[in-house]
Amino acid sequence: MKIICIAKNYPAHAAEMRPRETFLPEGQSNIPTEPVIFLKPDSALLLKHQPFFYPDFSHDINYELEVVVRICRVGKSIEPRFAHRYYDSLALGIDFTARDLQGQFKAKGQPWALAKGFDGSAVLSEFIPLEGHDINNLEFHLMHNGKEVQHGNTRDMFFPTDTIVSYVSQFMTLRTGDLIYTGTPAGVGPVQVGDLLEGYLEGNKMLECRIK
Repeated sequence: MKIICIAKNYPAHAAEMRPRETFLPEGQSNIPTEPVIFLKPDSALLLKHQPFFYPDFSHDINYELEVVVRICRVGKSIEPRFAHRYYDSLALGIDFTARDLQGQFKAKGQPWALAKGFDGSAVLSEFIPLEGHDINNLEFHLMHNGKEVQHGNTRDMFFPTDTIVSYVSQFMTLRTGDLIYTGTPAGVGPVQVGDLLEGYLEGNKMLECRIK
C-alpha cells in the first residue's frame, strides 16, 4: 500500500509557502506546472482518532488538512477520462510536516522524505462512499483548539483528482488500497502538545486528533 501525496495543489497555500522557500532564485515562481508528488510509508498512518505524539527530532510540526481518495482497482497509464473508475471512497487526512527539517533539507538540495514520512504523520479518518459527493466540489475545514484555521474546496485545486490519478499512473502502478492525499489549502500552522485538531467534510465531523 502506497501513500501518495500532492504538494502545492492549492493556489493560496502555494502563495503562503513562497516566503519560506528562500532557496528559490529571486523571481522564480513556486507555482507547479504538473503535480508535485511525494510518498509516505504505511508506518506513517495514524488511524481511529489515535493521538499524535510529538517527536523529539522536530520543534515545528505543522498540520495540513487534505481530502484523501482510496484506489479501488489496479491501474497503469490511466487516461484522465477513465480515472474516476479507479477510486470509490474518500476521507479526510492530516499531512503532518516537520517544517524545520523540511526547510533544512530543501536548503541543502536534499530530499525531504524524513520531514514528511515519519511515524504518525498521515492522520486518516474513516472512509465514506464517493457516491453522492462531487469530488470536484467538496467543502472541508479544520478546527484547531476550536478555531477554524483551514477552509478549502476541491474546486480550487490546480490539479483535480482525475488529473492526479492519471498523472501518477504514468510512473507507478496504482494498486487497490493505495491512498492519495490530494493537497492542502491555505492556513497551515504549528501544533503544540495538548492541542486538538478536528476535520470536517461537507459540515460533518470526520477526524479528530489530539497532540500529546
